[in-house]
Amino acid sequence: MSIGRSRSGELWVLMRARRLGYGRNPLRRRVDRIESAIVLGAVLAALLMIPIAAATGTALRNASDHAAAHRRAVLTQVQARTLEDTESAPDGTGQVDTTVRVTWIDPAGRPHEGRANVAFGTKKDAEVIVWLDSSGAITLPPRPAGDSAAIGSAVGLSLAMVSWLLIAGLARLSVVPLNRRRMRAWEREWEIVAPRWRHRQG
Repeated sequence: MSIGRSRSGELWVLMRARRLGYGRNPLRRRVDRIESAIVLGAVLAALLMIPIAAATGTALRNASDHAAAHRRAVLTQVQARTLEDTESAPDGTGQVDTTVRVTWIDPAGRPHEGRANVAFGTKKDAEVIVWLDSSGAITLPPRPAGDSAAIGSAVGLSLAMVSWLLIAGLARLSVVPLNRRRMRAWEREWEIVAPRWRHRQG
């Protein structure tokens, strides 16, 4: 059973090799073999871009995670209280937050005021989390870990797709002069064969 499967596998490989122009086929021209080599090289390059894109996306995700962890380490998270109501979310804008005045108490017991981003619909005196930089001013919060993973995946997928399109375009451009050469060869051969064929027909 295993011998039969092995032979069928070998036959499949041989058939694919012949289809790509690597068999002993007298009808295959040199340009056909060059074109097959270009197609095979393009396929291998496209397959090689998969781990490269994955590694790039992973590296970017790790760098983003490291930057977010560093930002969390240098920022201070405090509990604040809103000083005003927020409006309802405007329809069709896609905006999910707005800016309102908030107040908080620092470790020394001194009150502070500033403006922070909160969700639409937040009421006055609601407790919210704000992040402070080294100077004590309100700043943007660090990026969540899930965002880093999404960015890395998007970059890796985009890199793979762009590289595939580029490889496919280069392969098509490389085949253009081969097709022209093939057409010229067919024309020369037809000039030789046509008189014989017409003579036999007559």
